[in-house]
Amino acid sequence: MPALAHHAPAAELADRLTRAEAACAQRGARLTDIRRTVLELILQAGEPIGAYALLDRLKDKSGQGKPPTVYRALDFLLAQGLIHRVERLNAFVGCHEEADHPHPVQFLICGECGNVAEFEDQAIGTAVATIASRSGFVVKRSIVEVEGVCAECATLAAG
Repeated sequence: MPALAHHAPAAELADRLTRAEAACAQRGARLTDIRRTVLELILQAGEPIGAYALLDRLKDKSGQGKPPTVYRALDFLLAQGLIHRVERLNAFVGCHEEADHPHPVQFLICGECGNVAEFEDQAIGTAVATIASRSGFVVKRSIVEVEGVCAECATLAAG
């Protein structure tokens, strides 16, 4: 079952931030205070969140923050595979697993409530790689976004 974007409880949030810091250190990168705070805000959001909403929350939390600061932190977090960008929504979500990065990812996006479920189906990743290789294309990043209606919204509409 796909992992829905959700608000992380405090213990889970602390654990994810600790694992993120360790993963960065293992790769020779540094999760600075601002990068950690932006990651924390994304994980706390419980839904895909845009850069300017992050900026507002950063200002509320620390009293500081400018667009370049947020964008640099987002670029770093994306490069480290700690978050994903949901292109359709122009928003960001935390990566749901500790996988090698970059990894192929798929999103189910509910057009009713805005929920985003992340999953990784190896068959889809293999199909994309196969199609790409037929034309000599080299895949560097694979994100598949599927729009529809989640089970909860479908049940509400039917009820």
